[in-house]
Amino acid sequence: MTIAVAHPSELPQAIGQSAVSDWLLVDQERIQAFADATGDHQWIHIDVERAAAGPFGSTIAHGYLTLSLIPHLSGGLLAVENVAMAVNYGLDRVRFLQPVKAGSRVRARVEVVSAEESRQGWRVGSKTTIEIDGEETPALVADTIALYVAG
Repeated sequence: MTIAVAHPSELPQAIGQSAVSDWLLVDQERIQAFADATGDHQWIHIDVERAAAGPFGSTIAHGYLTLSLIPHLSGGLLAVENVAMAVNYGLDRVRFLQPVKAGSRVRARVEVVSAEESRQGWRVGSKTTIEIDGEETPALVADTIALYVAG
C-alpha cells in the first residue's frame, strides 16, 4: 500500500497513515560491499567462519548499512504529487534494536507522524521501522524527516 497525496499541502491528511515495503535480502555480498565502501571491516561483518562461532552465529549487517537502506525501502511508500523536489531533511532519533544476520530479509514500515509547513516547503516526520522477516524485534526504529517542495 502507498500513502498518496495530490499536493504537499495535503500532507497533514496523511498523518497516522502507514505503508509497508517489499522485502529485501541482505546478503553477504551487500555486507561486504558496505564494509569496503566505509572501511569498516570488523570481523562480525566480513569473516564468515569466525562469525559463525561468534555471538550472533553468522555475520551481521552493519547498523549503518541497515539505516542506509531506508531510502531504498521506503521510496515510493509516500507518493506526493506536484513537487519540485523531495529531500532527506534528517533524523531525530535512531535506535538499533537487533542485528540483521547475513541472509535475512528486511522491509520498512513507515508511519507519517507529522507534517508542518515551513519557508522551504513541507517537513514530514515519519516513524520508520526496519523489520526482519521471522523476527518479532525490529532491526531499528528511526524518526525520519523529509522535505517536500511544491512544484
